[in-house]
Amino acid sequence: MASRFSRRGFLGAALAGLTAGPVLADAPGQSLRPVLRPGAGTAAARVASKRSVPGAAALIEAAQLGGRVSFAVVDTRTGEMLEGHDAGLSQPPASVSKAVTALYALDVLGPKHRFVTRLLATGPVHNGVLKGDLVLAGGGDPTLDTDALADLAAQLKAAGVREVTGRFDVWGGALPFVRAVDRTQPEHAGYNPAISGLSLNHNRVHFEWKRGSDGWRVSMDARSGRYRPEVRVARMQVVNRRGPVYTYAEKNGVDHWTVASGALGNGGARWLPVRQPEIYAGEVLRILARSHGIVLSEPRKRADLPGGTVVARNLSLELGDILRGMLKYSNNLMAEMVGMAATAKRKGRVGGLRDSAGEMNRWAAQALGMARAGLVDHSGLSDKSRMTAQDMAQALARVHRSAALKPMLKPFAMRDGNGRVNKAHPIKVQAKTGTLYFVSGLAGYATAPGGGDLAFAILASNVGRRDRLGQSDGGRPPGARGWNARAKTLQQKLIERWAALYGA
Repeated sequence: MASRFSRRGFLGAALAGLTAGPVLADAPGQSLRPVLRPGAGTAAARVASKRSVPGAAALIEAAQLGGRVSFAVVDTRTGEMLEGHDAGLSQPPASVSKAVTALYALDVLGPKHRFVTRLLATGPVHNGVLKGDLVLAGGGDPTLDTDALADLAAQLKAAGVREVTGRFDVWGGALPFVRAVDRTQPEHAGYNPAISGLSLNHNRVHFEWKRGSDGWRVSMDARSGRYRPEVRVARMQVVNRRGPVYTYAEKNGVDHWTVASGALGNGGARWLPVRQPEIYAGEVLRILARSHGIVLSEPRKRADLPGGTVVARNLSLELGDILRGMLKYSNNLMAEMVGMAATAKRKGRVGGLRDSAGEMNRWAAQALGMARAGLVDHSGLSDKSRMTAQDMAQALARVHRSAALKPMLKPFAMRDGNGRVNKAHPIKVQAKTGTLYFVSGLAGYATAPGGGDLAFAILASNVGRRDRLGQSDGGRPPGARGWNARAKTLQQKLIERWAALYGA
């Protein structure tokens, strides 16, 4: 992250230096005819070359995506929208919306913000005995893992605590509890866990199985870099059936899973979502504390945060580093947690996921000019979210000068004619992708040789085909792979078109 970027200077730096005329304020939503800038085509050869660039409509037709394709490309130096196609059409952005979430969190919380997870003692410690309760209090850290809890357990021992006479409580009220980011997704999707202010290992549990002579051996553990404690808050039973592959039920605060034996093969592993995040974190800390000789009672959720003395704490990485990882790996839980944390800071409270997304929409309209943003979450997992390509591309142009976002974006691989990654491709692209079945988005910056950055957004969707999908048992629907590949090809061809026309 550029050192000159700060939360205080965000809006001023982001908006400075751009044209304030009507093109920036409300660019046309219909298709525009590309017009060469004065002086860009004085040489006859260059004019001829640019005339040979395929038209956007022909590229879209050749992709055969059905549905709708919208795009906008903006000159970051002037704020002028150079070209658009259905640029004002509201489309599902998928994970492209994480770029907005990153800007929201940076502005409200600041790039140096750290999340704090604490162990609180509600009573005094005498001769190694805590005469009161021990509380594991989450602070909204989306990166808390088992290694961090192990460090907390070691700090607890170093603080001289050997015994706790009271309860062991867990508190996740820094953020509201959300059972799943998007309830229309398959129950077993690891990318769709519960959310809480106390979240561990991205609220996923590691399920592993191996077949032996007497059946399958299964384990459910909270593994991270150094540790892999087995847990009981999530349990698995192998059932003799062909399908469905998984079933889920909550019983007495425990995640009960079954898996079809016909789907297992001889061995394997996968991550499953956790629906009891506070108890999950508490159980893991209890196991780790026991390794230091500290016996804690079964963890219990509590609704309020009590007063007490901090006996151990864990600091997250700085927010800028967290957001870089969020964008690189497109992690849904991280996006939802940092988005809701920003709303909690901005409003003093947050009522829920849609409430928080609505507040982010209001911020985006005010700070980025995204007047038509209609996001319902912070990750883009729901296909009910909407934005326009015009709003997104112009927002990217607005923040370009601050260097807030571009260094965080992942390079977009440009390919050769055989579909192989071409590292020597003359156009360099840093962007955020977004993918759902029959939804594909890409938004970011493209740099042509000798030219400045172009800010762009491409949103494609076939909502009709997506609406016909049921809640799949995990298989990719027919035609989805090919559709996504054609959408990616279209994205590259459009970027190459813009670089040829506007990159000089």
